[in-house]
Amino acid sequence: MAKVELTPLRPWDDFFPGSDRLAKPDVKDLAKWNNRVINNLLYYQTNYLVLAVVVFLVVGFLNPLGMFTAMAVVSSVFLGSVWAGENRAVINNFKRQNPTAFVIAVMVASYILISMLGSVMVFMSAITLPLALIFAHASFRLRNMKNKLENKIEGVGLKRSPMGILLEALGQQDENFQKIQSFLESKLKE
Repeated sequence: MAKVELTPLRPWDDFFPGSDRLAKPDVKDLAKWNNRVINNLLYYQTNYLVLAVVVFLVVGFLNPLGMFTAMAVVSSVFLGSVWAGENRAVINNFKRQNPTAFVIAVMVASYILISMLGSVMVFMSAITLPLALIFAHASFRLRNMKNKLENKIEGVGLKRSPMGILLEALGQQDENFQKIQSFLESKLKE
């Protein structure tokens, strides 16, 4: 298995080209649209990370107190839940038996506390705005030959990236790529 590598930052003219490399996705062919989004997420993942950080910082700059408050509340609730899960047997058992419910409870507690302090929209815009921008770019950006080649290398397991691991965990990698990877790994073992 290949080691995990962050993909290089793509040049601006490749990341955001002229209108000739942007096209409306075919909403009637969801498989093709999904393929375009996944391939762009893999190829431009470092650019998307930079975009998300910049938007997060801009929102934080526009309302620093609200952003700081929301981050402090979320961090406190998260750290409190980790501490309680390790030091309280009842909570630890609940966390092990119902991990999804535990995460939802932490999120609801964070939301309630943030809403009491009035910073919900600031924090949500810092999270949802980058996600919306990333999804829009990944949907409209047409792939080029280098993008296709990089994705094939990632798909067969010769190269691994954080986004590839995330997409694999979400079940978004093609089964064919996994079959090829298994075949190559078996041949390497022989």
